[in-house]
Amino acid sequence: MNKGLIYCILLTLAVVVLFAVNILVGSVLIPAGEVWRVLFTDAADVKPSWQYIILQARLPQAITAMFTGAALAVSGLMLQTAFRNPLAGPSIFGINSGAGLGVALVMLFFGGSLSVGSLSMSGFAAVLLAAFIGAMLVMACIFFFSTIVRNHVMLLIIGIMIGYISNSVISLLNFFATDEGVRSYMVWGMGSFSGVSLQALPLFTVVIVIGLLGSALLIKPLNALLLGDRYAENLGINIIRTRNWLLIVTGLLTAITTAFCGPVAFIGLAVPHIARLLLTTDNHRLLLPATMLCGSVVALLCNVLCFLPGENGVIPLNAVTPLIGAPVIIYVIMKGRK
Repeated sequence: MNKGLIYCILLTLAVVVLFAVNILVGSVLIPAGEVWRVLFTDAADVKPSWQYIILQARLPQAITAMFTGAALAVSGLMLQTAFRNPLAGPSIFGINSGAGLGVALVMLFFGGSLSVGSLSMSGFAAVLLAAFIGAMLVMACIFFFSTIVRNHVMLLIIGIMIGYISNSVISLLNFFATDEGVRSYMVWGMGSFSGVSLQALPLFTVVIVIGLLGSALLIKPLNALLLGDRYAENLGINIIRTRNWLLIVTGLLTAITTAFCGPVAFIGLAVPHIARLLLTTDNHRLLLPATMLCGSVVALLCNVLCFLPGENGVIPLNAVTPLIGAPVIIYVIMKGRK
């Protein structure tokens, strides 16, 4: 049995263990036996509040963390491979900033509601729709420029500039907004895996599974791109088409996760490097599934770390992810320097 397969099995076991820990651990102490009864037996005599916490809060949150981690990690891996840049990630193209701009417009400019013709929505639904539209619009801009610009580095710079423009507009909206609007936007920007309800979970998971399957179809072109564009073209790989499909897949995965969970930091940037360090290979047939699993492990671990003991509340997600991601990036930079 090769090392890559062993690590994939170990990562799968880690996902299962951390998923169970996410169900068991929280700000409310619920006995493990009661959790088991709620999930797998007829638990009519279990406290209704415990049933609600487990089925409506912890279970959707754990599933969301698992799929979000996999989606962002795979997006980062594909972008780093395609653009041959170890610091490329889902946020580098401004997709997160586009989602943030959409949310800022709803919360800070439109007062928390969104109206399109006779259709009007407010609250979380408006935020969700605005984030998705903003992310997809930025992705469409990048896709448009990708048909004109052939140079990877130039396209990367264009993505960064689009992100700067979006952040500049967000700063202006924050400056003129009310204190309550700014606070609401800040809370969304801290990130959370609790944004997906049990009712919205099927839609969320189906979209991410489609995106992950799309990334699996790009394994052969990604391996060819490791050897350079010219070599990939000699193997019959259409570079422009591959890059465009890659942008569509990463845009979809980043848009859906950012819309529901906010701009989750560092997972897409750091996790592909963790997977490479574990497997010591660039072969995407092993690296891509390992990155998915590693992303789920990191996201589930961060979600557990967000819960404080007792009833002291929950730490913001983006206060925890840099504690894991930033040291990895520093190590990669120092290793590259040597």
